Amino acid sequence: MSHPNPPSSDARTLDPRSLRALAHPLRMRILDLLSDHGPSTSARLAERLGENTGTVSWHLRHLAEHGYIEEEEGRGTKRERWWRRKDRTLVIQTRDLQVDPQTRAAVSVYRQHYLERTFQRAARALSVPPTGDWIGAGNMSDWGDVRMTPDQLRALGAELLAVIKRHVPDPEAPVAPEAQPVLIQFQVLPMLPEPEPESGAESESESGAESAAKSESSEESE
Repeated sequence: MSHPNPPSSDARTLDPRSLRALAHPLRMRILDLLSDHGPSTSARLAERLGENTGTVSWHLRHLAEHGYIEEEEGRGTKRERWWRRKDRTLVIQTRDLQVDPQTRAAVSVYRQHYLERTFQRAARALSVPPTGDWIGAGNMSDWGDVRMTPDQLRALGAELLAVIKRHVPDPEAPVAPEAQPVLIQFQVLPMLPEPEPESGAESESESGAESAAKSESSEESE
């Protein structure tokens, strides 16, 4: 979610207001479609999403107001506007977004959508068996029993990002004839213990259960 290196020129670091504007499931799905399939109209997006055109139009205007998308000039009409994504990379610095409950909730919504989309893209990649030289070219790894300090985990994430950046070809460079789209994903996450329930909430729950049992008992006796 966070990016330890300076963002590239086409990256946008989200502030609390921008994140709250984006953190809506339908708006994030719209942005995904514009990223994956290129410019589109509200009607085309609505058909893909199974939503009402008016609802999609409203969310498109909201995304445009906050600078996530822009109208594609010279294409379409006043009644059919074409929209495209502006920034290809969004940077989420979670340490800077713990300012209030609303922004923390927006971070949670964004993370949930990010996780779902990550899983969907991996499932899509695995749905087509590799052939030829692509057999064995990919890799899936999981280390689930590792203990680190926050600084060690942060350093690992930064180094992995640096390696990926070093290997990803320049978008302006010629593409080799045998090149195909590839999916690169990684997570370095702390597996922290779940918080203990508050004693007050637990006692309230127990007392509520007792009163419910007494109520059921009285009803049965009637």
